[in-house]
Amino acid sequence: MTKLAAKQLRVSEPTKKDLKKIDRNPIYLVLDEILDTFNVGSMFRLADAVAAEKIYLCGKMETPPSSRIHKAAVGTENWVAWTAKSSAFKAVRELKKKGVQIIAVEQDKRSIPYKDLKPQFPVALVLGHETKGISKEVLNEADVIVELPLLGINKSFNVWGSAAVVAYKVLEFLTNEVTN
Repeated sequence: MTKLAAKQLRVSEPTKKDLKKIDRNPIYLVLDEILDTFNVGSMFRLADAVAAEKIYLCGKMETPPSSRIHKAAVGTENWVAWTAKSSAFKAVRELKKKGVQIIAVEQDKRSIPYKDLKPQFPVALVLGHETKGISKEVLNEADVIVELPLLGINKSFNVWGSAAVVAYKVLEFLTNEVTN
């Protein structure tokens, strides 16, 4: 498949045929009320980068079409399947019924280091609000909670950055699973 540069992506209008050509991975992103539209747009870029199946935009958050999301997503919001849900809890429940492993990325007393994650596909990565984090009811539904080590003075890491680290860890397992 031809790769598009940012300038091309910003003005792209994919057809259904174009979208069907993309070989999707069994990875979902569930965004639990992400506040910053830069982070939302960046999640679309990440979903495109790992060829995720779909993004769930949950609760009170901005959704496409949005010029602010489009700016950060550089048009990838047109290439990645997404849906809006009233809550992340509903999205997680729906995915669990389909046999999707729910992986929450959050600091929590139950969390394990992300390096110890052993995903079972299909998976959904749940990311939370930049200040409030993932809702407690969603954390309680998660099959596993992972967090990144923070070695400096800062207590938290950007939601998009955290998602990228864990998504590529998951992708590494998927790639190994396919080649073995």
